Amino acid sequence: MKNLKDISEYRGLVSLEFLARQVVEGFITGLHKSPFHGFSVEFAEHRLYNTGESTKNIDWKLYAKTDRLFTKRYEEETNLRSRIIIDVSSSMLFPNRKNDGINKLLFSIYSAAALVHLLKKQRDAVGITLFSDKIEEHTEAKTSGVHIARLYQILDNLTAKEAAQLNKRTSPADLLHETADKLHRRSLVIIFSDMFSADSQERIFSALNHMKHNKHEIILFHVTDKQHEYLFDYQNFPHKFVDMETGETIKLNPNDVKSYFEQNSAEFYTNLKLKCGQYKIDFVEADINADFQDVLLPYLFKRRKLL
Repeated sequence: MKNLKDISEYRGLVSLEFLARQVVEGFITGLHKSPFHGFSVEFAEHRLYNTGESTKNIDWKLYAKTDRLFTKRYEEETNLRSRIIIDVSSSMLFPNRKNDGINKLLFSIYSAAALVHLLKKQRDAVGITLFSDKIEEHTEAKTSGVHIARLYQILDNLTAKEAAQLNKRTSPADLLHETADKLHRRSLVIIFSDMFSADSQERIFSALNHMKHNKHEIILFHVTDKQHEYLFDYQNFPHKFVDMETGETIKLNPNDVKSYFEQNSAEFYTNLKLKCGQYKIDFVEADINADFQDVLLPYLFKRRKLL
């Protein structure tokens, strides 16, 4: 399964954990066939011994089998702590459910589920935070099977109560500051959001810089429906557009505002990307119609750099 359209065929028939596993296994198979075939996605319990290191951690049994020196890598040394943060405000419900159930929130949920499975395979600790105009969920970061099952349940519940998210605004600046205060150990913070908010970008990035100041690394997946939100690709007949956070509506012909909309969208996108560069935040465009590898591969590259 490569994208959300593939998953939508099975939604409601099998568990979220099963779908996440299929996404990840398909991704790993494709990775091994690609130019990244040397890229390990398995947990490494050993590393090659470097001359001059202490010999106390050498695995002599493995040496007897391979005639090569490896040192054992312990959990604190090898594992990563990750925090997946999902914006669950109403703007993430775009486009609406008439479009085969494909929207930004569902894309974020399934991407998060796939990352949870990948983190589980690598024995990394993971926690989840959900926010809108308040922090709706914040778990600890753990590796246990019971904890992972709870994370899948949280994501499953989020899909089930999706309709209840209407007219829910977001104020990420204060909530990201609050989340930063809750993270007491260095983590990889993975954020899924469209970044649409009444908060200014300056306030939001001040909060993200709070995380950076606390030594956390950040990947921002900017979740969009590129066709409609940036290219404004609509048929030219009267449409009613609804603000999903306020309920306000406006009727217009798309071609009347297309150039103006595209210009402002491009400016928003460019500023967002420049700000991420300024604050040394990994920025990834996550189009809901693209492949899941666009989420999983940037994560793996980041993880390899951190370890």
